[in-house]
Amino acid sequence: MDKTSFLSAIQQIEEEKGLSKEQIIQSIEMAIAAAYKKEYGKKGQIIRAKFDPETDKTEIWQIKIVVDKSMLKEDEEKGEAEETKKEKTETEEVERKIKFNPERHIMLEEARKIKKNIKPGDELKIPLPFHKEYGRIAAQTAKQVIIQKIREAERESLYEEYKKKEGEIVSGIVQRIEKNTVFLDLGRATGVLFPEEQIPNEKYKLGQRLRAYVKEVKRESKGPQIILSRNHPKLVSKLFALEVPEISQGTVIIKSIAREPGSRTKIAVYATDKNIDPIGAVVGQKGIRVQAVLNELGQEKIDVVQWEEDPKKFIANALSPAKIIDVEIGKKNKATAIVAPDQLSLAIGMQGQNARLAAKLTGWKIDIKTSEEETAEKKKEKTSNKKK
Repeated sequence: MDKTSFLSAIQQIEEEKGLSKEQIIQSIEMAIAAAYKKEYGKKGQIIRAKFDPETDKTEIWQIKIVVDKSMLKEDEEKGEAEETKKEKTETEEVERKIKFNPERHIMLEEARKIKKNIKPGDELKIPLPFHKEYGRIAAQTAKQVIIQKIREAERESLYEEYKKKEGEIVSGIVQRIEKNTVFLDLGRATGVLFPEEQIPNEKYKLGQRLRAYVKEVKRESKGPQIILSRNHPKLVSKLFALEVPEISQGTVIIKSIAREPGSRTKIAVYATDKNIDPIGAVVGQKGIRVQAVLNELGQEKIDVVQWEEDPKKFIANALSPAKIIDVEIGKKNKATAIVAPDQLSLAIGMQGQNARLAAKLTGWKIDIKTSEEETAEKKKEKTSNKKK
């Protein structure tokens, strides 16, 4: 292969595998070193290569580690070998003694004949003749090393790419479904949507395009495992960030979110600019923005409420659509919301969902009472105090 074709092949690998030119060259150098050692080297040797694709020049070195007598194991004849093994400091910082191997070590005195300023522990590079002719086994070794190193570099590149996307949203196509686990084709990688990360009762079809929240990216031997989520609360806030420019610009902030996936979500929003209506910005004209998010979530209900610094106002807002007469703040983050009798069921919600989500959204334990119950309790309390 001529130089132009070789450089073109490197560029093609860069584009297809998403690898840098340096990673590819490093893989080639490791392959050349492995092949050289296989054909011409000896056991224990450290062989390294330097390859320049521009000039097609290859340099080969044998690396020897410089040692002095203090770094070597004691002579076994002196009967001190076992004693040396037992010697340790309290902090376990004593370097392990090494057994001298002429193929990978060189004594300091000899090394300084080649390089004057070299120190113990340094590496001495000894140039070796480059042989263009490699045997079949050596060539096969080189090929295997190149393939292995490029695969390793590709896996690392994918890991780094998707690790940066943790906490973000990705779009993918349903590739396959195995035992209720859904695999999404993300382009260069595959994401996995485990059953516990799915929206309850949501159905998936092959070829369906979905957006999902990147919950975690793990290093695995076969490549990165990208764990996706459709039921994470932040999926909703990230979807709104895509649909609402004011959120992505930072003029509207989602202060808190409470979600029961597939059923209902409450989000509390706040505008940093007093001229902006945060709820109006999030909902959009004729509800177009919130509808776009609803379409992605399978018509999950979403309540958008105004965040307030005053906990009384915030709790009242969080219990919407119920109308709250008053909120009494108690100790240990406990609060009591007072509602008209006809608003009680709305405030509590079906199976207590509205009150439960309001509590999650605000961080307060909320007790809901009707104005009649509150009046009766106060009368009872007054009567009790009079008797005392």
